[in-house]
Amino acid sequence: MSAGVKRRSFIALVGGAAAWPLAARAQQSGKLPTIGFLVPNTRATASEWTDAFVQRLRELGWIEGRTVAIEHRWVEGHAERFAEIAAEFAKLNVNVIVTSGTPAVQALQEATKTIPIVFATAGDPVSTGLVASLARPGGHTTGLATIGDDLAGKRLELLREVVPHLRRLALMGNVGNDFTVLEMGQLQNAAALLGLEVSTLEIRQAQDALKAFEALRGRADALYVCTDAAIIHANRIQINTLALHERLPTMHGARTYLEGGGLMSYGPNFPNMFRRSADFVDKILRGAKPADIPVEQPTKFDLVINLTTAKVLGLKVPDKLLVAADEVIE
Repeated sequence: MSAGVKRRSFIALVGGAAAWPLAARAQQSGKLPTIGFLVPNTRATASEWTDAFVQRLRELGWIEGRTVAIEHRWVEGHAERFAEIAAEFAKLNVNVIVTSGTPAVQALQEATKTIPIVFATAGDPVSTGLVASLARPGGHTTGLATIGDDLAGKRLELLREVVPHLRRLALMGNVGNDFTVLEMGQLQNAAALLGLEVSTLEIRQAQDALKAFEALRGRADALYVCTDAAIIHANRIQINTLALHERLPTMHGARTYLEGGGLMSYGPNFPNMFRRSADFVDKILRGAKPADIPVEQPTKFDLVINLTTAKVLGLKVPDKLLVAADEVIE
């Protein structure tokens, strides 16, 4: 057995031993500690994120079905179900809830004022009112923010590297998501500094995407798609397919949004954030209060380039970007 394998086994053993007292107490009461796990998209599209979360839990001694129970719920792009599932978790009185995205957190905060909430991803939790501050969240909510230093501006810079003729930019976002509204404002400010003309496409439901493209026809050189865990993610294939049909290069906020022909994505590594959220859950299950656990910001950002789409659109991706990319899809 290698030293690395021995070390991982030892860590798993120690983590498991630390959880034994809690698991033993739970078994005596006839109920395991329960995690409510609410993901805005589908089980299939979020499988990598879920696996990262569950694997980290195991390393910390929380084994599903043995030392902890997990109630999985999948919204599958139907944002109206947030409130329904939030109420269900409150009725079940789970020990902690893990979720992703500002609208989901807001629905959970309305449903319960006592059950701890951990967001694996949320845009700007301070500006959207999810927490009081990053250092001192207050209340019963904490987690990991996806805000970065001028992230919208950075994405725009990367897009211009591949689309040097960019003059007219289309901006698409779910305006029912408070963070999306903030991101759209940031992008418009960055575009104004570069002298770009911006057309805003507001999405509130799935069918709005087709109408938006019909109104946009011939009026843009590229499309910036704001990150949204529910409506936008659920309809990413349709959005990218329509964009390709209109020969519009697209910029997204995460790798999973590129399905269907998206050109580029730049943003936090979501699997890593879901993995890290398990550490928050571990602390809470052992007695820590969310109000005392600082919100963390991402430390790893991924650049993904779809070279196949670039070739279809007749775009030349600079070699320096291909070298810097974390993944190139061919």
